[in-house]
Amino acid sequence: MKRSGPARRRHLPTSPFAPPPAAPPAKEFALQDQVTHDKYGLGRIIEVESGRAVLVDFGTRRVRILAPYEKLFKL
Repeated sequence: MKRSGPARRRHLPTSPFAPPPAAPPAKEFALQDQVTHDKYGLGRIIEVESGRAVLVDFGTRRVRILAPYEKLFKL
């Protein structure tokens, strides 16, 4: 079994160090949202699988992009 990454240590209230920053909120997309992708360019969301993937129509092709949508940005 492969670990996903190093274990996070919990922050103790008595610690002199600042707590780690909170994780950024997950990106959410809705039908018909206009988006841009670093590789494919401008497109429109045509299908949403809650928190798992989105299907984007880029004009010349349709691409299913999996979460966490690192290269996909809402316009």
